[in-house]
Amino acid sequence: MKQTIRSFVLRQGRISSAQRRACETLLPQYGISFQRSHIDLEAIFGRQAPIILEIGFGMGETTALIAHHHPEQDYLAIEVHSPGVGNLLNQIEKLELTNLRIIQHDAVEVMQHMLPLHCLDAVHIFFPDPWPKAKHHKRRLIQPPFIHRLCQHLKQGAYIHLATDWEEYALQMLEVMNNEPLLDNTYTDFAARPDSRPLTKFEQRGIKLGHSVWDLIFRRNSEQINTQKYTNTVD
Repeated sequence: MKQTIRSFVLRQGRISSAQRRACETLLPQYGISFQRSHIDLEAIFGRQAPIILEIGFGMGETTALIAHHHPEQDYLAIEVHSPGVGNLLNQIEKLELTNLRIIQHDAVEVMQHMLPLHCLDAVHIFFPDPWPKAKHHKRRLIQPPFIHRLCQHLKQGAYIHLATDWEEYALQMLEVMNNEPLLDNTYTDFAARPDSRPLTKFEQRGIKLGHSVWDLIFRRNSEQINTQKYTNTVD
């Protein structure tokens, strides 16, 4: 059996008492437990609305702001690290968000087991770990099998929005996305940052230091899905 290469490492990061308390008290209310069967998104959110998936939300500031500014849309946010999960849970409570749910689990397994086909109106993947060392590039999330599998869960016309501040990874992302037959680039190459993606504190600091950020926005086209040549692992 082929071993799955994970795009993350569970580090023993410091978690504050507020974050720990949020995980203990709020995750049962705003979290969705991992399961090996499809979830009913309309039942979870209690309505029929556009569904946006965010993979790897970090500390969750951007996720909370986007959900707050777009109450007409529902957001499913995936993260493995407890400090970020706790921080976002506190933001959900503070902003009284009813349109945001969290899954604390590996996004690849969530996609494989929990997401129905053609259920997503958009996917946000902002600043995934660039794994800068060449020997670690195989751990990068944006790989052909992952993107092809993700496309199976997009509605026709749905978009994938990627962002990174690592130029070499941006170029790899562009190549992967351009080579996916189920996607069309909405720009010639990289996209201008849309107003819908708020600047994070980290990004603002980087801009002041002269760092660049690359956005990519691709849309799901009408091509038929062929999964035979792809596996369900991140290679």
